[in-house]
Amino acid sequence: MSLQVEKLEKNTAKLKIEVPAEQFSQAIRNAYNKNKGRFSIPGFRKGKAPFEMVKKMYGVEMFFEDAANEVIDASYQEAMKESGLDIVSRPTVTVEQIEEGKPLLYDAVVAVRPEVTLGEYKGVEVKKAKAEVTDEDVEQELTREREKNSRLITVEDRGVEDGDRVTIDFDGYVDGERFEGGKGEDYPLTIGSHTFIDTFEEQLIGKTLGEECEVNVTFPAEYHVENLKSKPALFKVKVKEIQKKELPELNDEFASEVSDFDTLEEYKNSLREKLLKEKKTAAAAANEDHVIEKVIENASMEIPDQMIDEEVTGMLNEYARRLRSQGLELEQYMELTGMTVEKFGEQMKPNAEKRIRTRLMLEAVVKAEGIEADDEAVEAQLDRMASSYKMEKEQLKGMLGEEQLAQIKEDLAVQEAVDFLVAEAKLVD
Repeated sequence: MSLQVEKLEKNTAKLKIEVPAEQFSQAIRNAYNKNKGRFSIPGFRKGKAPFEMVKKMYGVEMFFEDAANEVIDASYQEAMKESGLDIVSRPTVTVEQIEEGKPLLYDAVVAVRPEVTLGEYKGVEVKKAKAEVTDEDVEQELTREREKNSRLITVEDRGVEDGDRVTIDFDGYVDGERFEGGKGEDYPLTIGSHTFIDTFEEQLIGKTLGEECEVNVTFPAEYHVENLKSKPALFKVKVKEIQKKELPELNDEFASEVSDFDTLEEYKNSLREKLLKEKKTAAAAANEDHVIEKVIENASMEIPDQMIDEEVTGMLNEYARRLRSQGLELEQYMELTGMTVEKFGEQMKPNAEKRIRTRLMLEAVVKAEGIEADDEAVEAQLDRMASSYKMEKEQLKGMLGEEQLAQIKEDLAVQEAVDFLVAEAKLVD
C-alpha cells in the first residue's frame, strides 16, 4: 500500500491510497471463492466451475464490490496510522481506479481534530444565576399537589367550561366525506388541553349535556396526514358527559394526607426547602453553562462539517434508542410528528456543533492545565457504574478494555476541567 496525504480546507484531509495490483487480484479471487456456489455453468457441478470460466461467462466486474470492500477495509486502517492524523470521522470513500490487473486507487476524505486556540479562560466574568424561592413558587407547587389529588365530579346543571373533562362522540368530514381516523365514541377530552386541532375544544364551551353540535376547524399545514393538510373539516359532536375537577381544600387535613407533616404551615416550609434545593441545583448548572459558553466564545476553532454530521448521527441513534425503550420506532415518531429524519437531523446540527465545541475546548483546558483524573476518581466512577448496572465492580472491570478505561479517565479529567473553570470564574450579581 502507498499513501499520499493532501490537506484540505476546514480541518479535512484527503488520503490518496494505492493498493497493489497483486493484493486486489487476490481479493477478487477471495470474492469468487466466497460466492462460487451461486454459479451454474453447463458441464460443471454447481460451485465447481473454474474461476476463469466464471469470469468469461459473468464478467470479472461482478466481484469488484466485494473485493474492493475487502482491500479498502484493510488498507484504510493501515493508512490511518501511517498518516499521523488525528482522524475524527468515518471516511468518505471515492474509488478512482478499479480494474483487474491494476492497482486499486481510492481517496478517503476525513475530518481531522481541529486545533483549539484558547482565549481568556481563567477568571471569566459571567452573571450569577440566583436561587430564590418566592411565595408564588410555593403556591404553584401547592396547586400542582392539589391538582394531583383532585377528583372529577359529574355536572348536569350547566354547560361545558374551560378545564372540564367531557366525554364525546365525534364524526369528522372533509369535503363532505368521512375521513379515516375522524370518528370516535366515548372519547375523553379535557377542555383547554389542546389535544385536538385548532379551536375544536373552545367551540365546545357552553354546550350542555346531551347536546349535539357542529364544530368547524382547519387542519394545520404541517399535519402528518398528507391529504388533510390545510383542509377545513366539519365535526358532528355529541356531549355525553361533563365532569368538573374538584380540588381538595388547602388546610391542615390536606397537608397531613399528602405529606409527613401535621400542619399546612409545616408542609409549606418543607416545600420551600425542597424548591430552594432544586433551584440551587439549577442555578449551579446555569452558572456552569454560562462559564463554558463564555470560554468557548473566547476560544477559536474550525469545526469540519463531517464532524458535525457524525455527532448528529450519534444524537439521532441516541434519540431512537430512547424512543425504542418506550415502544416507538424513530420512523413511527417521524410520521406522527410530520417530520423527516433529514429535517430532524438538520434541527439537531446547532446543538451537535455546540457539543463538539464544548468538548474540544474542555480538552484544550485539560491539556493547558495538566489536569489528570487520579486512580481514586476512576475507582469511584467505576463504583457508580457498577451500581448503575447492578453488577460487581470487578466484573465490570473485566468487561472493559484498556481503551474504555482510558476513556473513563479522560471523561473524568474533562469534568474536572469544568469544575476548574467554574471555580476560577467571577460570578457577578
